[in-house]
Amino acid sequence: MGSEEFYPDERPVHERTVASFRIDRYEVTNAQYAAFVDDTGYVTVAERELDPAKFQGADPADLVPGSMVFTPTAGPVDLRNWRNWWRWQPGAFWRRPFGPDSSIEDRLQHPVVHIAFEDATAYADWAGLRLPTEAEHEFAARGGLEAQRFAWGDEPYPDGVAQANSWLGRFPYDNQGVGDAAPVGSYPANGYGLYDLIGNVWEWTSDYYTPRHLRLSDKPVDAGKRANLLAAASALKEFPEIPRRVLKGGSQLCSPEYCLRFRPAARSPQAEDTGMSHIGFRCASDA
Repeated sequence: MGSEEFYPDERPVHERTVASFRIDRYEVTNAQYAAFVDDTGYVTVAERELDPAKFQGADPADLVPGSMVFTPTAGPVDLRNWRNWWRWQPGAFWRRPFGPDSSIEDRLQHPVVHIAFEDATAYADWAGLRLPTEAEHEFAARGGLEAQRFAWGDEPYPDGVAQANSWLGRFPYDNQGVGDAAPVGSYPANGYGLYDLIGNVWEWTSDYYTPRHLRLSDKPVDAGKRANLLAAASALKEFPEIPRRVLKGGSQLCSPEYCLRFRPAARSPQAEDTGMSHIGFRCASDA
């Protein structure tokens, strides 16, 4: 598990043991999440009113239900500032992924997005399942390959063919690929017959984030001190008290020139209360 080649938080490479487990073949879709909401009446975090007391100094116009939506730029921008391509969109949530005028009617087999950690665990509980651990996700994503950079080998695009839904072109303005999440199962399965564990959308795991892999002898460290370009403002300096969980798998926005995280070893912190237009999940269970 892990990698020494890319980002510091993937280190060190180490051995882990996981018990037998089952994991969903696909990411949870809009159709599946709709069935859950219809059955339970559940209201996601992105649909709830915001408490102004928790957001001192924020523009009152922003203190309305909504979520973070990716917006391509018109041309090259400073890649050190994620605000250049992320916007707070009032009215965006899983059923309206791009804002109030959007719909999932033609996206029922797309992965559900704008899902906070609580939203994912609520679905898993309803389904009698759970979220995978980080180790389980990485084990499943490797598809039986060991010590390989990607789930299919060492090359990101073998013979020039994309094996997962990632950004193809100059980020964040020129995408020659899908440019959006794709219907689940649109790309080849890995060696275990599992789809989209790499690319398409980031996926929640149950693990708390730490800036590097911990050995059994290590004490936990404060994840709130590590800035990450993929996290929303509430996951960074403004609200360091909000717990972060590990996201795995990368997304359709991962680009070699900006975010080479569509790999099994890659990981990213995400505030539990923050959903975005490239974050979904899948479920697991004990075997």
